[in-house]
Amino acid sequence: MSNTPHTLHDEFPDDMDKIHALKISNPEFAQVLEKYDEINDQIHRAETRIEPISDQAEEILRKQRLALKDKIASALSAA
Repeated sequence: MSNTPHTLHDEFPDDMDKIHALKISNPEFAQVLEKYDEINDQIHRAETRIEPISDQAEEILRKQRLALKDKIASALSAA
């Protein structure tokens, strides 16, 4: 397991201006970003054992983060 945060800047370094514009103009996209950050933070806290969780719970969070990342990527490609 990696304890490297998967921030939006790390995941989409060339799209930060586009992300900011979509966040301002699209409330649903802004909610996806908030949820991504929330889940990403939970995973990071679990990985660093600040707030340990079961492997199964961590796997569920990882799948949720991946689904949100896919939504973000899809929105960016459509913009």
